This record gives sequence, structure tokens and C-alpha cells, in this order.
Amino acid sequence: MTQSTINSNSVLIGIDTHKDTHAAVAINDLGARFGDCIVPATPAGYQQLLEWAKTFGEIAAFGVEGTGSYGKGLSQFLRRQGLKVIEVSRPCRRGQQRLQGKDDLLDAEDAARQVLAGQATAIPKSDEGAVEMIRILKAARDTAVKAQTQVMVSLKAMIVTADAVLWAELEPLSTPQLIKACQHLEVGTLDPPMATMRYALAAMAKRWTQLHKEIEAHTQHLIKLTQAAAPELVQAFGIGTDTAAEMLLTFGENADRVQSEAAFAKMCGVCPIPASSGKTQRHRLNRGGNRQANAALFRVVIVRMRWHEPTKTYVARRTAQGLSKREIIRCLKRYVAREIYHLIRKSRSTKKT
Repeated sequence: MTQSTINSNSVLIGIDTHKDTHAAVAINDLGARFGDCIVPATPAGYQQLLEWAKTFGEIAAFGVEGTGSYGKGLSQFLRRQGLKVIEVSRPCRRGQQRLQGKDDLLDAEDAARQVLAGQATAIPKSDEGAVEMIRILKAARDTAVKAQTQVMVSLKAMIVTADAVLWAELEPLSTPQLIKACQHLEVGTLDPPMATMRYALAAMAKRWTQLHKEIEAHTQHLIKLTQAAAPELVQAFGIGTDTAAEMLLTFGENADRVQSEAAFAKMCGVCPIPASSGKTQRHRLNRGGNRQANAALFRVVIVRMRWHEPTKTYVARRTAQGLSKREIIRCLKRYVAREIYHLIRKSRSTKKT
């Protein structure tokens, strides 16, 4: 641990978080470096870091990298102490490593300077409330869906190598019929190989069924949580449980994180990006932001373009104006993001009253 003799009334602490240790650097409001330290990523280490930071004077803010992963415990601890925590993005590595090298303290100093320069202003998501429960359940459901898909792909691939009689029996079946037929395959000894094939198919079909039941249970819990958290949102046209859950996760529990609908659109990656030059005046698709939220908005737009009459009218009008389908979808995604923002804000204001 090092410390300089520079004094200031305003201190910024930048923190680079890791699984086992956290590195911290203190700077003043003029950018002068006060000192640094490395503490273990434990409650005792969090307290040690806080006591060290207080030795420099009044703490303006903590800039923490990875507030949703390795820095989550530290962010919770600091916020419980009534301290301001700013979420810091990972710095650009390409130029930084070449010019000044790479280590944990340099990353921590960069985090502090991002806060000082105003480049980092995001408030970390709160982990208390219904949104955090939705995040946990959705993570469990997503992993189960992925595993179920892998089981089905492997099962169908295995059927291709089965004997001609078994292949002819199973290949034409739909997914529910295939699962049921595989579960009822007679399994005795594992010799010859085709007997082993029947055993493996039956085992995989039973695993698929177990995962299906798990997914259904998670889905029912998610339906209840999303309806309680944002009832107006789940009633909107084309917005189902998955989309509502993804939007709530992007928005966060603490509504003060998102100051405007434009900020929410940028978080979802649907704000238009200028792509003009000379006589050409246009905007292009945004490839940044939360790509899961962006994909959820895309699904809503596709549903509305097929079944929602006002949207179909809009598409026809914009097509007549010369816009491509991609440009129309971009505009619609921005519109849906605006609608979702106000629906979530309405739900939050209703709860407060």
C-alpha cells in the first residue's frame, strides 16, 4: 500500500475488481494521484478499502468496474454506507496497453479518471426487489432452454445413425411424438450396439422431459413476477413474458438510473446513429447497447408488422416514402422502446402511489 502527501477536499476512488482481490487508486479533483491499495474481495477487505479511502478526505464517488459481476459485493457494501457508486466500463485496451502497459492499478486509475472526466456516469443497478428475482429466474430458465435445445439436436443426430427400421419409425415424428416414442423404447441389455442406441435415446428423451418441466416451472414464476412488476407492459401488443423480463432487466429496479426515453433507447441499441456525408443525410442501425434487449424489441416489431393494424399502416406509409424494410424496422424499434419506457415508468409511479 502506498500513499502520497497530497491533500484535497474531494477524492475519487477508482476500483478494478477481480475474483480474489480488488485494486483501488485515489485521485483528487484535479487528477493528482493520492495513493493505491489492493485488498481481498471479502467483507473485511471492503471495510479495509473504505477506511483507507477515508484517510484522504471527503469521498466524492467510487468508480467501480464490474458492478454486476466481481464488483457486485463491493458495490452493495459501499451503497449501504450511503456512498456514491458509479459504474465504470472496461477501458479500451488497444491504445492503452501499447502506451502505458497493463496492470490492475493502472486499470483502477483509469476507472477513477473516467469518473473525473464525466465519461462514466451510470448508476449501478439495484439488486433488491422484483427485478433481481426476475434476473435470477431468467438466468436459470435460459440455461435450461439451452440445455433442452442441445438434447434435442443430439437426439435427432443420433437417430440418423440408427438402424433402418428404427430410423424409419422415428424420423417422421414431430418433437412431442418423438419424445414420447423414445421414452417407450424397450431397453434390456446394452449388447448389441443397437440396443445401446435404444437405451441412449430413451435416456435423452427423459432428460428432455425433465428440462421441459423445469422450464415450465420457471416460466410460471416469471409470468407472476413480470405481471406484478409491470402489469401495463405485459398487456401491450406483442410483448410477452420473455420480452417484458428482458426490458425490466435492462431498465433496472432503481428507476433513477434511466433519465429519459432517449437514454433507454441507447441502452437497448436502438438510437439512430448519424451516417451522413456531403449531400447524403441518413442514419444507420446502432450495433451497440444491450443486444438481448435489442433482439427482444426486434421480435416485438416483427409480431406487430404481421398482426398489428396501426403498425401495418405505418409500414405501408414509410414504404411509399422510399424507406427500406431495415430502416422501417429501425424506426419501429425506436418507437417500441419509447412505449416500453413510459409503460415501465407508469408502473413504477403507480406502485409509489
